[in-house]
Order: sequence, then structure tokens, then C-alpha cells
Amino acid sequence: MARELVHFLLVFDHDAGELIDQTDFGDDAEAAVAAYSACEERFRDRDRIEVVLIASDSIETIRGTHSNYFDGSVAHSSRFLAGLG
Repeated sequence: MARELVHFLLVFDHDAGELIDQTDFGDDAEAAVAAYSACEERFRDRDRIEVVLIASDSIETIRGTHSNYFDGSVAHSSRFLAGLG
């Protein structure tokens, strides 16, 4: 039997190199999408803030599939790529 999807809103600050918010909405997709839209609006003028809404069976799965948000590697890669421009 398939596990129920849980919705997570992640907010990553590329300048700080860290996840600044992680919110669990459980199975409430409507609340998750509303929060995502509000968060996108809040940070719309800050191009170094990344807002991501992900549905998965658990935060542990997301930590595996999107580890770059949790281990800081996304900050290192974005700094490297910024130097290429």
C-alpha cells in the first residue's frame, strides 16, 4: 500500500548557505500551496532566496533526494557557478 504524501515547504538562503525555514503541512496540499504562494510573494525581490514545495512520504526521503538543501552543498555549488559568469 502506498504511503500518504506529506507536503514540505523549504526556504533556502543562498547567501547564508542555509535552510532558513522548513514547514511540514502533512497531507494538507491546499494549505501547502497557499503557503508556497505567500512565501514566493514575500521573497519575490530576493533572487538569492529559493522557495521549494515538495511532497514525499517523509522528510527523511527529502533529505536523501534533496540533500543539497540540508548539507550546504547547494551553497557551495551556487558560489562556484556565480564565479563562472
